[in-house]
Amino acid sequence: MRVLRAAGRTATAWSNGGGVTREIAAAPPGAGWDTFDWRVSLAEVGRDGPYSALPGVDRVLTVAEGAGLELTVDGTRHVLPGPYRPFAFPGDAPAGCRLLDGPVVNFNVMLRRGRSTAVVEMVRGRYVAASRPGGAAETPGERRTRLVVALSGRTRLDGPDCRRKWPAGSGSDRTLTLERHDAALLSADAGLSLHTDGVTAVVTLTVRAAGPARCP
Repeated sequence: MRVLRAAGRTATAWSNGGGVTREIAAAPPGAGWDTFDWRVSLAEVGRDGPYSALPGVDRVLTVAEGAGLELTVDGTRHVLPGPYRPFAFPGDAPAGCRLLDGPVVNFNVMLRRGRSTAVVEMVRGRYVAASRPGGAAETPGERRTRLVVALSGRTRLDGPDCRRKWPAGSGSDRTLTLERHDAALLSADAGLSLHTDGVTAVVTLTVRAAGPARCP
C-alpha cells in the first residue's frame, strides 16, 4: 500500500489560466501526458473555458466541490449539478465548461483507451471489498489497482495491507485514517473495508498488458 497525503502534492497551472491541477496518482509513476496508462487528479476550476484535447484518452469527471458545471462535449451540453455524480466522456472530443455558480473542484480519472479501464464509485458510509483467493488476478495479463480518495470528511480503512503498516502489539486500533483529499493506493485483489463520515471515491483500475509485437 502507498499512502498519498494531500499535503505533498504540487499544483500545476493550466495553460489557459483557468485553474490548477494536483495529481493524486498515475501509472506508471511519474508518467507524462503521452505515456500514462491512467492518471487521477483533483482540478480547481475558477472560470469558464475549453478543455485540452487528449487523443486516445477516456475521462471520468466528478464534481467534488461547488455548485456544479455545464459541460459541452462535441456540441452536446450536459449539466452536472452538485457534487459526486461521475460523468464519462472521450478526452479527444472538443469539450469545455461553464460554471453554474462559482468555482468547482473536479475529481478526474483519465484512462488510456484500449489499455486501461476503471470503475468509479462514490461511497457514503461503509464499503467492503472481499479479497480474491490467493490474491490471483481475475484475468491473466491484467493488473488491478484500487485507489481510495477521501473527497470530504474522514475515511478509516481496514484490511491486510493496512495492518501490515503496524507491528504486532502496537495497539488494537490498526486502521488507516485518511483526511480530506488524502489517498491510498493498493492492490484491488486484496480485501478492504472502509468507513467514511463524508464521501470517498473508490476507483478500481484495470491495466491490460501490452500484446506481443507483430511484424508489419
